[in-house]
Formats: sequence, structure tokens, C-alpha cells
Amino acid sequence: MKRKLLSFAAAAVCALATGAQAQISDGIVKIGVLNDMSGLYSDIGGPGSLTAAKMAVEDYLKATKSTLKVEVVGADHQNKPDVGSNIARQWYDTEKVDAIVDVPTSSVALAINQVTRDKGKIMLNTGAATADLTGKACSPNTIHWLYDTWMLANGTGTAVVKTGGASWFFLTADYAFGHALERDTEAVVVKNGGKILGKVRHPLATQDFSSFLLQAQASKAKIIGLANAGGDTINSIKQASEFGIVKGGQNLAGLLVFLPDVHALGLEKAQGLIFTETFYWDLNDQTRAWSRRFAAANGGKYPSMDQAGVYAVILHYLKAVDAAKTDDGTKITAKMKEMPTDDPLFGKGTIRQDGRKIHPAYLFEVKSPAESKGPYDYYKLRATIPADQAFRPLNEGDCPLIKK
Repeated sequence: MKRKLLSFAAAAVCALATGAQAQISDGIVKIGVLNDMSGLYSDIGGPGSLTAAKMAVEDYLKATKSTLKVEVVGADHQNKPDVGSNIARQWYDTEKVDAIVDVPTSSVALAINQVTRDKGKIMLNTGAATADLTGKACSPNTIHWLYDTWMLANGTGTAVVKTGGASWFFLTADYAFGHALERDTEAVVVKNGGKILGKVRHPLATQDFSSFLLQAQASKAKIIGLANAGGDTINSIKQASEFGIVKGGQNLAGLLVFLPDVHALGLEKAQGLIFTETFYWDLNDQTRAWSRRFAAANGGKYPSMDQAGVYAVILHYLKAVDAAKTDDGTKITAKMKEMPTDDPLFGKGTIRQDGRKIHPAYLFEVKSPAESKGPYDYYKLRATIPADQAFRPLNEGDCPLIKK
């Protein structure tokens, strides 16, 4: 199996301390960044997630003077569950990886969720969206840090319906993520009095959306909900513009949109898009300072929400390893839930027993070209969704870890 492997090591200058490191397997904490390094999601995570991981390790060791030795490796799962599972098993069984982070593409994440549980390791998910990771598929070995389909549906779906988007047609990526996002958004639309006029599912990494967009156009739905991500979202919006769909009176709702998507589209095509995220580089002084550091190390490209999540979750993971004095996956997952979270990008928060990280979410609208003051000045904040309202209530997810 061919795979792109990138690695680096970051270590404290101090020698290993026999006390604090006694329970660290092989004397090294090894983190594997597993994502799409070369396909339609590579700008969202990809090599940028490796950069974020490196920054997290270096910043943590410098700030805490920890004696941990930490190594980070990366691989490309090609958005294929079998490829991702094989890499995860090899990492866990022979390459002594302790934690896997990022893992976009929900079908891949669900597969690695099970492998990680079987091996007693830990998955730090930032890239996959399916809310099933903290629902029916929840695991004592998985942390779901960043966003999920329930959050996206309730943030964007509710806002759009309440502002007049009462009829919907879904353009959905035909795999676990798209299905979950369509399901969760449909429930929100109907709950708020809207109607679903139709839906169509497209293969992952589609280049030609014409037949799907013609069906959406013919439905006369006020809102075309894009239950896809990355390159699929970019291509569907570009081609919708070519078909004159928005000029014809219909609107697009991006149910999962990232900063690199808006950058690739340009403000002329992306202006007016409404969507929900949990991070934006220009939120406050701390996010701005970190994002400029990240961009300097990432070829000038500003961070996506996913890349920010990789940085933050690794900081909390390393804090838990130091506190628990072990890198045992099951024990560290429990320790991460026990400890309050606090980092410069997401602020203070908590991790619930189902593995769901709790923090605010933000409803953004893309600026017009005239409103933007410069590169990456793309969003305007429409609403802040408080942390206690942003995610699915604990008792509604059917997580087997939660007692009824």
C-alpha cells in the first residue's frame, strides 16, 4: 500500500525523568496525524494539520518545561476506510503510535474509532463531523473536539429557516458524513416549520454537479442545502453560480464550510453564504496572534477550523499525559474528560462523558468584496451560540456510555 508519510520529532531538552515518565510506553509519546494529505480535504487538514501538531508540541514543551519526549508522524488515508484502518493498525501494532488525531471523512473516522477502542489507544477527532461518534458509536477511547453534524444543522439550519428559508432541497455527499448532516439538518428544518422538497446524493470528489444542480433548480426550493465539504462544496458553489441559481431566486446554505473553501471560491462567489464554525482566526487577540504564527509556518495560508482544533486538542492531550503520568489510551481519555480544557484558541471548556468537547459555536456570513479589508478578512459574525446550546444534549445521543 502506497502512502505519503511525513514525520518530525519534537522533544524537550531535558533528559527523561524517571518519575514522571515511568508509565510512558517506550519513553516516547507518539502522535499520528491521519488525514487527507492530497485530495479534496487536504486544504482543510492535510499538511497544515501536521504544522498545527508541531506547533502544539513545541508550545507545550516550552511553556510547561515538561520532560515528555514527543514524536509526531503523519499519513494520508485517501478518504478510504480500509486504507485508514490499515494505517491505524500498523501504527498501533508495530510503530508504537499512542494517539491518532484529525481523521476527516466520517466513514474513515467511524472505522478508526472501532480499531482504536479494540487496541486500547485514543483517537482525538477534529476532522470528522458525524455526531454518531458521540452517539450510538461513542467510545471510551475517542474525544470529539471540534464540531459535528448536530451542531452544524442546528446552527445553520435554524438560522436559515427563521430568516425565511422554509423550503429545502439537499445536495448530499453520498457517505456517512453527508447522510448524517442531511439527517440532522432535515430534522431541524422540519422542527422549525420548514419543508423538504427533495434530495439528491452525489459521489465523493464529484467534478460535474450539473445534473444534481438541475434537479435542485427544478424543485423550486428556496434553499439548496449543501451537505458536503471541501472540494465538493467549492465545486458545487462554483457550478451553481454558472447555472445562475442564486440569480434565479434560490439560495445556497453551506452546511459545512471552512476558511480555505471561501478562500478558494473568492468573495465574489462566496459572499452571503451563512454557516456555522467553532473557530475563526479573527475572533480575538489570542486567535489572531496564533493564526499569524501558523500562517508564517504554513506558506502564508491561514488556519482552518480543523487545523486549529488539532493544535488545541494536542495541548489538552499532553496536559493529560503529564497529569496521569501514562500514555495508556483508555486512562488518558478518562483524564482528558476529568480535566477542564483551557487553550488560546477555544478558551475554557469541558469534555463530557460521551467524548463531546463543549465550547461556543459561531454563525458567520461571508463578506462582500467591498466589506473585506484584506486577505483572509472574509467573515462577519452574525450570532454566538453559547456552549451549553451549541451541541446535542447529553441525554439525546443514545451513547452507550451514558446511563439512562
